[in-house]
Amino acid sequence: MQPLWAPWRVDYIEAPKPEGCIFCTLPEGEGEAVERERLLLGRSAHAFAMLNRYPYNPGHLLVIPRAHASGLSQLPSESFADLHHLLRLTVQAVEEVYAPEGLNVGMNLGRVAGAGIADHLHYHVVPRWGGDTNFMPVLSETKVIGEHLERTYDRLRPVLARLLGN
Repeated sequence: MQPLWAPWRVDYIEAPKPEGCIFCTLPEGEGEAVERERLLLGRSAHAFAMLNRYPYNPGHLLVIPRAHASGLSQLPSESFADLHHLLRLTVQAVEEVYAPEGLNVGMNLGRVAGAGIADHLHYHVVPRWGGDTNFMPVLSETKVIGEHLERTYDRLRPVLARLLGN
């Protein structure tokens, strides 16, 4: 296996882990510095969107209800509707910024289904292009991400802000 240097990960590894649900505490606080540090792209009344800190592709983001729920049926109707409205806007932003050839949009409900944070449901939006999977993961167990998170944030945030009317 070839090493791939990712020195920014040590900050996450060494940082104190928050108590409770990360998706419940992430949207707390406001201000440009807080939003940027937490990779928060936008907020609606009952949901928020953020970049995935460990993306599969540039533009990989999450859309998360503010209500702590592990299943869709647990969300109040207002939260469910707002979550899906924000999901639609984030897909529109990703399409506008990245012009992907396709998208994976979905969620993993439950740990056995692949949910990394099983107690708080969330959508993944992953832009896809022909050839975005190649020999690197197969032969060298390495995934190449062609854009830094800060650049992804700088590209998506203003577009989503415009779509949200901010």
